[in-house]
Amino acid sequence: MLDDVVAVLACPHCGSNLDRAGNSLRCATNHVFDIARQGYVSLVSGKSRVVGDTAAMVAARAEFLDAGHYAPIADAVASAMSPVEGCVVDVGAGTGYYLARALAESDRVGVALDVSKYACRRAAKAHPRLGAVVADAWQTLPVRSGAASAVLNVFAPRNAVEMHRVLRPGGLLVVVVPNPGHLADLVSALGLLSVDERKQERLTEQLADRFDLVSQQIREFRLSLGEPAAEAVVAMGPSAWHASAEDLRSRIAALPKPVTPTASVTVAVYQRRG
Repeated sequence: MLDDVVAVLACPHCGSNLDRAGNSLRCATNHVFDIARQGYVSLVSGKSRVVGDTAAMVAARAEFLDAGHYAPIADAVASAMSPVEGCVVDVGAGTGYYLARALAESDRVGVALDVSKYACRRAAKAHPRLGAVVADAWQTLPVRSGAASAVLNVFAPRNAVEMHRVLRPGGLLVVVVPNPGHLADLVSALGLLSVDERKQERLTEQLADRFDLVSQQIREFRLSLGEPAAEAVVAMGPSAWHASAEDLRSRIAALPKPVTPTASVTVAVYQRRG
């Protein structure tokens, strides 16, 4: 719930601390942010230029993740978080699936940040100690400096400057990125967007000035997807912006069943420098 994480949130306009005031959050300079009936709050500063995931994309992601297809990734995230105490901030949290798993076996609290209000509606209900906040990863994050013991970033944009700022000294950054072979059979068969061959290299370069690499592991596992699950994994990703649902559905229907692509990701743990 938001009440569990208000102490780490900051006003997106002036950076002041926020306090609960009825059904709103309020700062000392009287900026007020209404809490939606679904339990999340929007702390976007001005109009974001980033287009968040649509309701359909979020629904597809929830369906796919709740079925347990990416449970090995969630388990790897939880394992990476094992030494962490305090607050975990998930930047680009989506439905809150991975953050909820990270909170499940501890007393940690979590802040789920996502630019999509549809994602935040679901994240607000993902775990009792999770607060969901609409926020743009490319703006100043509405989190107090040094308030997070760990930052989580799974298949999401990375703002190295802001992630460094909100982490306490020595705090951990856990990043999950797809490898070039991720879902390759499905990508090839459907003509989907492929993963950049230099993705991991660019990630290292992006974080090198502010973070030290602690550990890195590749997780690979075979999926067995029926037609609905195959449709969901496509509809929840970036390829959903580039093809109609009807076209993708017809192409998936023509594939042999079950669809058995290999998921391949890198789970990297970094430590805040300075």
